[in-house]
Amino acid sequence: MSDLKLVGLCGSLRKDSTNLMLLKEAGRVFDAAEFVIGDIDFPLYNEDVENGEGIPEKVQTLSEQIAAADAVILSTPEYNKGTSGAMKNALDWISRTKPNPWKDKPVAVLSASPGAQGAARAHSMLRTMLLPFFPRLIPGPEVMVGQVKSQFDDNGVLVNERGAELLAGLMDEVRRAALQAKG
Repeated sequence: MSDLKLVGLCGSLRKDSTNLMLLKEAGRVFDAAEFVIGDIDFPLYNEDVENGEGIPEKVQTLSEQIAAADAVILSTPEYNKGTSGAMKNALDWISRTKPNPWKDKPVAVLSASPGAQGAARAHSMLRTMLLPFFPRLIPGPEVMVGQVKSQFDDNGVLVNERGAELLAGLMDEVRRAALQAKG
């Protein structure tokens, strides 16, 4: 086990989400000293709310968790050829917190879908959506798990050999980037 702190964000709010399973599996493979799955169940971003009530407490908490983490992983489903509204909304809210918690932070993107392409469009879209925050996006290996219902065992372990190999490789890259950033 390492002494690294890892935060995960899941773009699906369902408790039995396959993207949540993938996120948990990534956390297990990474083997962090601390792995927190951030809560992104936020109200819709509204500048009137921000200017009136301020940044919601849940948003500020997640921003602080991201800032304190050594690395962040995000897993998204594909809804209507794009990333989920919940993930987009979370990124919009977090972008309003100061200072920018993403700056130079090692970040990896994962995706899972019942379809054969493993949410490839959402995966690509999420990577693009992160660019304005200046994270250290880990380029790969890309992990896009298709036909996800048959890819995990009853304990949530990724049983697809190629998928598990790619996930291990990506988590190695995230760990390497996190250790390098930590100095």
